[in-house]
Amino acid sequence: MADHLPPALLEACVVLGASSEKLSEVYQAIDNNESPDHLLLEPEVLHVLAPPFFSRPLDESDTLRSHGRRRRSFLRKKREHPSAAATPSQGGRRKSEDVIVPGDIDLMALPQLCFPGGLQVTSEQKDEQFHFLVFTDVFGNKTHGVVMQCYRPILEGTSIFQNRAGASKHFSAYGFCVISKYPYFTALKDCLSCLLIQLRTCRLSDMEERVKEFAAKLSLVPIPPPGVLHLMFTLHPLTIVLPSREKKDQPAIDLDLHLPFFCFRPQQILQVLSCLLQEQRVVLFSADWAKLTLVAESFLLFLQPLLWQQPYVPVLARGMLDFLMAPTAFLMGCHLSHFEEVAAETDHLILINIDNGSVSTSCSETLDLPEIPPAAADCFTQRCQSLKIHFDLHQCNHASCTDISEQRAQRRAWQRTLNHDIQRITLELMVNIFRDVSSHLNCEHRVFNSQEFLKTREPAEQLFYKKVLETHIFHFFLKDRLNKKIDNFAQMELSTRSEMQRVKAMVEAPRRPTMQEFQDRRCSSIADVKPSKRLGMSLPNLGDDQTISFQRNSLLSRIIMPDAVLRTLPKPTKVFKLPDFPFSLSFHSVQGYYCELIQQLGKSISVQNENSSLLARFYYLRGFINTLYGRRLEALGDFQNLYRTDTAIFPTQLVTWLVDSLHRDERQQADRRPELKRLILKVKTDSEKLLVQPDEHVKKFKLPKDTLHLEEFVRCIQECGIVKDAATIHRLFDALSDGQPKQVKPDLFKDFYNFWKEKEAKAQDVDLPSEVIDHLDNSECVYKLSLCVKTSHGVGKIAMTQKRLLLLSVGRQGFLEIAKFRDIEDVKVASAPFLLLRIPSLRIQTSGKLEMFEANLKTETVLWNFMVKEMWAGRKMSDQHKDPQYMTQALTNVLLIDAVMGCLQTQRSIIAASKLAYFDKIKYEVPMIVPKTTSETLKHKINPSLDLAEPQTVHVLLYTPGQLSCNDSAGEMNPKLWVALSGGKVVVFDAASWSMLQDCIQVGEMQLNCMLGLVQEQVWIGSQDSVIYIIDTHSMSCNKQLTEHRHEVTGLTVDNRDQHNSLQMFSCSSEGTVLQWDSASLKVKRQIHVSCKRLSSIQIYDGTLWCCCDGSIVELKKSGTPQRSMALPDDLRSTPSNFSSFIVLPERGQLWTGCSDSGELIIWHTNNHTSPFKRISLPGSSGVTCMIRVKDQIWVGCHGRSVIGGQCEDQLRSQVLVMDAESHTVSKELQAHSDSIQTLCSAEDRYVLSGSAHRDGKIAIWKVE
Repeated sequence: MADHLPPALLEACVVLGASSEKLSEVYQAIDNNESPDHLLLEPEVLHVLAPPFFSRPLDESDTLRSHGRRRRSFLRKKREHPSAAATPSQGGRRKSEDVIVPGDIDLMALPQLCFPGGLQVTSEQKDEQFHFLVFTDVFGNKTHGVVMQCYRPILEGTSIFQNRAGASKHFSAYGFCVISKYPYFTALKDCLSCLLIQLRTCRLSDMEERVKEFAAKLSLVPIPPPGVLHLMFTLHPLTIVLPSREKKDQPAIDLDLHLPFFCFRPQQILQVLSCLLQEQRVVLFSADWAKLTLVAESFLLFLQPLLWQQPYVPVLARGMLDFLMAPTAFLMGCHLSHFEEVAAETDHLILINIDNGSVSTSCSETLDLPEIPPAAADCFTQRCQSLKIHFDLHQCNHASCTDISEQRAQRRAWQRTLNHDIQRITLELMVNIFRDVSSHLNCEHRVFNSQEFLKTREPAEQLFYKKVLETHIFHFFLKDRLNKKIDNFAQMELSTRSEMQRVKAMVEAPRRPTMQEFQDRRCSSIADVKPSKRLGMSLPNLGDDQTISFQRNSLLSRIIMPDAVLRTLPKPTKVFKLPDFPFSLSFHSVQGYYCELIQQLGKSISVQNENSSLLARFYYLRGFINTLYGRRLEALGDFQNLYRTDTAIFPTQLVTWLVDSLHRDERQQADRRPELKRLILKVKTDSEKLLVQPDEHVKKFKLPKDTLHLEEFVRCIQECGIVKDAATIHRLFDALSDGQPKQVKPDLFKDFYNFWKEKEAKAQDVDLPSEVIDHLDNSECVYKLSLCVKTSHGVGKIAMTQKRLLLLSVGRQGFLEIAKFRDIEDVKVASAPFLLLRIPSLRIQTSGKLEMFEANLKTETVLWNFMVKEMWAGRKMSDQHKDPQYMTQALTNVLLIDAVMGCLQTQRSIIAASKLAYFDKIKYEVPMIVPKTTSETLKHKINPSLDLAEPQTVHVLLYTPGQLSCNDSAGEMNPKLWVALSGGKVVVFDAASWSMLQDCIQVGEMQLNCMLGLVQEQVWIGSQDSVIYIIDTHSMSCNKQLTEHRHEVTGLTVDNRDQHNSLQMFSCSSEGTVLQWDSASLKVKRQIHVSCKRLSSIQIYDGTLWCCCDGSIVELKKSGTPQRSMALPDDLRSTPSNFSSFIVLPERGQLWTGCSDSGELIIWHTNNHTSPFKRISLPGSSGVTCMIRVKDQIWVGCHGRSVIGGQCEDQLRSQVLVMDAESHTVSKELQAHSDSIQTLCSAEDRYVLSGSAHRDGKIAIWKVE
């Protein structure tokens, strides 16, 4: 089915069996007293029933159901293969009837697959049997089938649908195969079971009509949209439910996922998953054909989000066993009777016996393949023990059901919960296996550094990962990670990070093990720790060595998974019951059915205003039914409503086709409806855009072979994961390059890279005394360890962490803390006498210590002098500016200095290293002393562009309060800081710890102008592309859009006075349109137009709306007409200055305004129009960018020019001025940004946050007094 067509449950219904000629021959053999028992006949396609099953009137030319389908004639196929598909004529039936068959159904292979064991003739009638099929085309698209095999007596001269008198003692199999694009195995099995009841009670002459009626009814059943809405329909005597997909790119789950747990122990399940992850040639065996597909599908679902990319044939007929000779990886299934034959004749197959739960190879009875890493495997095994996979045990304390519908409903609810638990457990397994992959990705250059990833694995695990990393399944998984796909894997990986992982994610520091990790390694190596439910798994067995020696990155295999993550319940769902099927298949009856369905959906929509997610599903479904009904405009109206309810399920291709298929009169009607006119314009605009294919390639990092110029050098350094910051890489290039033009030779790059990685590897294996580990902070890492040297406190090794210097004594236990970097007063190079020589030494003077520490570092003296001074300068700047990134940057500089001096090994290395000592250099160029007022008021600084190569402008900040008193420590209960960066990126911080919760929510592609929080559930964001985007604060997804504005959205405000009714939201766009919204229905209640050149913002005070226009501040009446206007003073009108921001103080009767190109504030009297305005000069300011009110203070963001050393450096200088609202004076001048301040926001009047433009790109957090 084409993607843009309304999806229906049925693709085709195929009847299969032996031809009448073959049956006649069998009947003759029976008459001649020959015994045809266990005779195998050749199955054939007898009938194909495919939509459409009704015809439109001749004057209606467009047939929606058949438009765009790739079809082929079944009659043509029968003519080409008369022996294989001949069907005898029947009374009144035309021999030339041309049956239209969907083009992607392989009728040639279908008979074999429907009778995989052959079509048998038996002497007794057998029970009906079911099995399941999956067909995969060359593009990977799947089609699913459910087969029911029945038996009928063999009578003289009859076909399957003919009735003759007489009796027979032999029976022939025939089958019904229901084919669907969707994996509704249970539902389709239920449907065929209902058909079976009808076939048992009807005459043979009526069977054809019953089957056609059955297929026609299923073709009327739509597929539920992704999300929370399930569909229910009645097919006598059963009520059947179609569960929806969780998300658009996930399949529906309509099978029992616990079946593999009945057949295999958890260890065997892990073996099977390991084989699939390594893309082995896997064959499933069972004596029951039905188990093959159900178990295979379950295993593939266990792998999600990894998707099987190799050939997949879960049922192989007896004539298809040669498929198993394929040289590529595959997953196939065949009958258990072929086990010995397959094992003997093929090599290197993984043989999985479902019936006895064994996993072996065709070469031996045991499996000799790398296993899943033990930490993840142990966690999975423990989780499996908690699964409740027995329905009878679940029901033993409940009353017995007396109604089959109630019993089936109870079973469905239990199965849904169990399936959810199993999916969470298997997803946890995938997260535990692949959690650290993201640490070795460079999304900008689409590089995965596989070699570095492998080095972080345990030695025993490396073979497993080597095999997995080369597979197609992992390659496609990498694409999703590089595309930053927010799927279930990404959400679980983020929500289950440890506190240490969250801290590391906030700082772009080189990888080194922390003291916390050392402590955990020590504990795990001293004793065999028993499994801990709190940790979610047992720690890996690190051997019996009782000494504190550490294996490489053993902690990376440790899993810390809170039980709460897996105890989540499935989302509550709504079941919508379809109307009863029409009695006849006439066009008018079917139209009546659609009309009734549309009416029922309309009733459901009218009562679902508060649940936008469910409302979206009803709109989606009604839009599809309206399409089938031929009401194209109504369908477009329903799909338009998805913008304000859930854009994630918007059917772009269908809507585009609907717009293109509109008749002239329909187009004229659409132009008279504003919402449809907007939709059609958007569809046309989107379709005219150049279709840029997303970059899907994945590169592995390789050392360069050619000389590197600056651009290539930056790319290579970022790809290999050493440094991400472009400015730092430029300094590194300057240090390594020599001569003109500037370039770095590939051999030098290789030496630098190897030196860096060797130091990184040595740091993993460093041996620290227990007392050192206990003394240091949990987050500290040892980044540099000197050779054994003589010092003023004995012989030992000097260790450097990000906070301090230590002397690790040699020859005796103990250590000495030399100095914390913030306590250092002086560092200098000296020389110490040794016999007749003078040996270079390093002297460090620390505050509080009279004695100077001296170390005879010999050839390392210059290196340590650079490193200690750089760390000292970085610490001082970090403390002064309350910005931890200074310390992180200094640490990176130090390690680069070490690597540069190590790889150059010449006198030039000193000059090169000096170029990297950035903070030690600029401390002499830029004053490090921060003004006292700024230092006292500044609490902290954070960098929202941490994951980006260059700083981004902070356009808007929004603080949303949380519930800190709640016992649940989940992230959604904490307050959040929402940061709008350039290019439509939104970053979210936990405002309790200032750790990053979400590194990028993409909201359009253009600049974001304003944000507004709504009742802790939604964040509204206005964009330059004229759309208001709405983010769900729980799911962190942007799935709603308000498209009523025609120009860029510049302002948002809310009237909070009435807390009992729905909030009144207002938005404005640049050309002067103001829209009033109902926050519950997201519909426009009123539209106002303000006459001005540009409307930059709006605010509401005591129910009165104020508008900031280019040259005036306008107060509007209740009716929306201007009440009064405060215009720019005459002296400012002659300049290009405009109002940039304003604040109304109703209790004081004042209006405070600021202009973008004027270094003063203007205060107007709102209660007395005749009173003159007042001007307040702002010191050091040339313009106002933003203002907010906090308590009785007005915080003003300003910009100006800075003059350093008597010469204008053309460096923007910005400041935050705190104004006293009563005295109209400046109470504080705060300086923390090196670029203009773009936005201010308040955090519950306790803190004020300021964000700056891209030269600085940071957020300062200020205390409010």
